Amino acid sequence: MAENKTQPTPESVEDFLEGVEHPVRRRDGFRLLTLMKENTGETPVMWGPSIVGFGSYHYRYTSGREGDTVAVGFSPRKGSLSLYGLTYAPEASSLLPKLGKYTLGAACLYINSLKDIDEDVLVELIQAAHRHNTTVMHQS
Repeated sequence: MAENKTQPTPESVEDFLEGVEHPVRRRDGFRLLTLMKENTGETPVMWGPSIVGFGSYHYRYTSGREGDTVAVGFSPRKGSLSLYGLTYAPEASSLLPKLGKYTLGAACLYINSLKDIDEDVLVELIQAAHRHNTTVMHQS
């Protein structure tokens, strides 16, 4: 079984965010760093070259594939902010309609800027997702 490509690294989260070229993405990245750190109680860790993760969980699919991934995290990509893990908790279905302007991908929530969303709702999503992903989703 192939190992996951995206693994935790010892790289500095702050250095990564300082290097984000787009000024809005950089500013929003630092704000997300604060929000996720405060609302997960986790120390941020770089996963691969571009994902800032908070906590992790182990998954195992029926196919036999298994690995570890971020419980919640984000990446300030060129086109938008990608937020990981925020859609799995049962509470997400009632919180997402209140969030503001976003789009959904297969496993990501995409926002253009934090000014486009309700930060209080985002905090609720972060808390619910972290709790869910580190307990219910976590499989030993």
